[in-house]
Amino acid sequence: MIAGLKNDTLLRALRRQPTPHTPIWLMRQAGRYLPEYNATRSRAGSFMALATNPALAAEVALQPLARFPLDAAILFSDILTIPDAMGLGLSFAEGEGPRFAHTAADEISIAALAVPDMAKLRYVFDAVAEIQRALARSVPLIGFAGSPFTLACYMIEGGGSADFATVRKMAYARPDLLQRIVDINTKAVAAYLGEQIAAGVDAVMLFDTWGGLLPAPQWRRFSLAPTRFVLERLSRATMRVPAIVFTKGGASRLDDLARSGADCVGVDWSVDIALARRTIGDRAAVQGNLDPMVLLTDAETIAREALAVMDAAGPAPGHVFNLGHGIMPSTPPENVAALISAVHGRSMPSDERQQRRT
Repeated sequence: MIAGLKNDTLLRALRRQPTPHTPIWLMRQAGRYLPEYNATRSRAGSFMALATNPALAAEVALQPLARFPLDAAILFSDILTIPDAMGLGLSFAEGEGPRFAHTAADEISIAALAVPDMAKLRYVFDAVAEIQRALARSVPLIGFAGSPFTLACYMIEGGGSADFATVRKMAYARPDLLQRIVDINTKAVAAYLGEQIAAGVDAVMLFDTWGGLLPAPQWRRFSLAPTRFVLERLSRATMRVPAIVFTKGGASRLDDLARSGADCVGVDWSVDIALARRTIGDRAAVQGNLDPMVLLTDAETIAREALAVMDAAGPAPGHVFNLGHGIMPSTPPENVAALISAVHGRSMPSDERQQRRT
């Protein structure tokens, strides 16, 4: 077992080592599809009150593990904690996405940006420690951050956007300004993930959610290069943990991602996972990639589509089963149970399944 873990299947898969079964965890596995999460969020009063309270953040991070035999927990937080710590003022209105009170979209505001003091994010690192105490080394804990470019998208637009037009125009008209934001974010993300590792996470994930919006040359400059910097910085850390990189819309960039320094490349549902495995080869593990919409169907359809992903990924070591993006809030919890049962049922010996049920 790795680092005394009772279930180290995920970490072995990330290192492309043989595993007793295909590990499964799900992006956004702690979230609004769970009634217990909604109850805790209501008790907290707001998303930010929940996310900044280590005890409550730990509570919701552990809720999926109480329901489902998942192979990993993931830190409960938000990718926008870093720009919030920079003073941009993050908030979440009920039924809406994130909003910043201040943007970083002109020369003055961008020049004022600085890597935040990591003490402002102590609540995240305290949550890591609290989750790990509760897990008692049962499964690995995944930490995460938004990629430097993805953070820049929200910082410039002031929130979510259908096309992030302001960001994309800046990449052409004022690449120097976008470069400045990305450079600051790169240093901040490297420091932030380093602190999560020091606090006890067993693996980290970079969400390059909006990198796929950029043409290839701009993506390599504003997204891939910063990602490589972060991964290189983490690889030199005293405590080295596996790193996953997920670029939504990155189907044409698999070779670049395989050479990014990531231990695992996450792929969205639009990617042919068999092609991804062939393209990436033995350079990295692959994570994915069931369409989250499948979880809105029925148990039979879920099992069929999950097994199709597993068959396409093949039996070679280094496949982590996941969705191609986060769980949708309207997903019935029993459908998540059906998915995990299908994945473990195909890949896990019957005696191990029985042991995990008991």
